[in-house]
Amino acid sequence: MAELEAATSKVIRSGCYLHGPETESFEAELAAQCGATYAIGVSNGLDALRLILRGYLVMGRLHVGDAVMVAANTFIATVLPITEFGLIPVFVEPDTDTMNFSWNEALRILKENDKSESPLNIRCAMITHLYGTPCWNLDAAMELRNRGILIVEDNAQAIGAEAAEAGFHGVRFTGNLADASAISFYPTKNIGALGDAGAVVTNDSELAYAVKALANYGTDRRYHNLYAGYNCRMDEIQAAMLRVKLRHLKEETLRRQEVAEAYSRCIINPVVEKPAIFKDMVQVWHQYEIRVPEHLRDSMREYLAQHGIPTDVHYPTPPYCQPCYSEYLPTEKTLSMSMANSSISLPIANLTVENVKEVAEIINKFES
Repeated sequence: MAELEAATSKVIRSGCYLHGPETESFEAELAAQCGATYAIGVSNGLDALRLILRGYLVMGRLHVGDAVMVAANTFIATVLPITEFGLIPVFVEPDTDTMNFSWNEALRILKENDKSESPLNIRCAMITHLYGTPCWNLDAAMELRNRGILIVEDNAQAIGAEAAEAGFHGVRFTGNLADASAISFYPTKNIGALGDAGAVVTNDSELAYAVKALANYGTDRRYHNLYAGYNCRMDEIQAAMLRVKLRHLKEETLRRQEVAEAYSRCIINPVVEKPAIFKDMVQVWHQYEIRVPEHLRDSMREYLAQHGIPTDVHYPTPPYCQPCYSEYLPTEKTLSMSMANSSISLPIANLTVENVKEVAEIINKFES
C-alpha cells in the first residue's frame, strides 16, 4: 500500500498524466520481464489484441477474409477482435491435460483444410495461456510458422509463466514465445491495475511501430495521422502502479504456486479432477480450475457456497455458444462445452495454505 500510494502521489505531483516517464519505464521493465525488445502500454487487454490484429492488417500481413485459429474455450475477448476486423474464427478444441488450445487439433484442422474443395485462408493462430498454464509446442508452432501463419499469444492470465520449451526468440517466457502477445492488467489478474490497462509485447519493430501509432489516434508524429487509429493509451498513474506490482511478480507467483500445490495435495475427493502440475513448466495459477462430473457441478458450487466458499466458472459458455456467434455453433456437443459444464474455479488470490486445508476438507466431505 505504501509503495502504491507513493507511486500515485509522484504522478499527481508531476502534472504529467499521459505519455510520461512512468509509462516509458514500465514498458522497458515489462519488455525485460518477457525477454522481449518492445512493450507498448495500452488501455486494456482487449485493445491489445485489437491493436495486434489491426497492426498486421495495416502491414499487409493479414487481410479481410483470412481465417484465425482460436481456442474454443477461451474468454470471448480473444474472439471479438477477429470478427471485428472481418477475419474468420476457426475454433480449436482444447487439450484435455492442459485445458489449452490443442496444437494437435490445430494441425488436424490444417490438414483437413488442405483437402477441402473451398479451403479457408488460415493466416493466424491466437493461443491462450489459460489459467496461467503455458500453451506451447515448438515443433507444431514451427510447422505453422513455415506455412506463413502468424502466432499471437493471449497472455492475459499467464504473466511470468514459462513454457517447457523456448519459443521463436530463444526464451521460455509466455508473452515472448511467438510473434506478438497481448497482456491484460485487469484488477483480478496476477498483476492488476487499479482500474484497467494492457500491453502489447513483440520483437517485431514494424508491428511495434504500427501498434504504438494506432493506439494514439494513428499518429506517427503530432498531428500527422498515418492510420485511422484509436485512443487506447495507458495512463501514467496505472503505469506507475503497475511498476510497483511488477516488482512483486515473483513473490505473487510463488504464493500462488504454494496454494495450488496445497490444493493438489489436500483435495482427495474422487469426484474432483484436479488441474495438472507440470514440472517442466512454470505455471502461475491465475485460476485453480477443478472439474467434476457435469451433473454434480451446480450442486457442488451450492454446497461450497453454503460453507462460505465462493466459486466461479471460467468460462460457463464457450464463445461459439454466445448469441452473437450463433453461426459458429457446432452441431454436436464438444469438449469445450463439456469443460464449461464441469469446471469450477476455487479461490486462489490472497489465500494461505491453512485456508486451502480448510477448503479442501470441506470439498472432501462433499457426497455425490
